[in-house]
Parts: sequence; C-alpha cells; structure tokens
Amino acid sequence: MNAISELDLQLPPFDARGVGRRFRHDALFGALDTLQPGEGMRFINDHDPLPLLAQLRERYGEQLAVDYVQRQPGEVVIDFTVLRAAVHGEGSECCGGCS
Repeated sequence: MNAISELDLQLPPFDARGVGRRFRHDALFGALDTLQPGEGMRFINDHDPLPLLAQLRERYGEQLAVDYVQRQPGEVVIDFTVLRAAVHGEGSECCGGCS
C-alpha cells in the first residue's frame, strides 16, 4: 500500500458538498472541535473556501494545520490536523478551563 492510501485510511472525510451551504461552516467547526491533538480530517468541497480558512485561522490559530491535497475548480481537498490542545487566551473561543 502506498503512503497516500495509508493517509487516506487515517483521515476521516468531511464532504462539505453534501451539507447545505448555510450550515457548512458550523458543521466543520463542530467536527474539528471533537478532534484531539494528532487527529485530523480530510475536507472535500466544491470550491476553494478562502473565507472559511480565514475563520479557522481566527478560531484555532496555530493549533490547526491546513494542507491542500487538491486545488482544482469543482473539487478542493484539504487535510486539517489538530497540532495541539487549545491554550487559554488563544483564538476567539474559550478553551473551557475558565472558572
């Protein structure tokens, strides 16, 4: 088995093409919020989601890696990997450790 096939097996797909446009961002945030450091997912979309990527940078900062696998009109594939747990004060979301 080649390296690409092994990676495909490790990353669960999130195919945004099957999610209503108005729900896509929130659905992806919810899916990413469930991942632990070292885990990831493969995002598949019908266009390059530049506004979404800006929101992800704002929300997750340096704790999320974003790697394009395919960037063609009609099909964009991006691998997201959680690099580390949230640190209080990073991004716009509370890490849950506030009292």
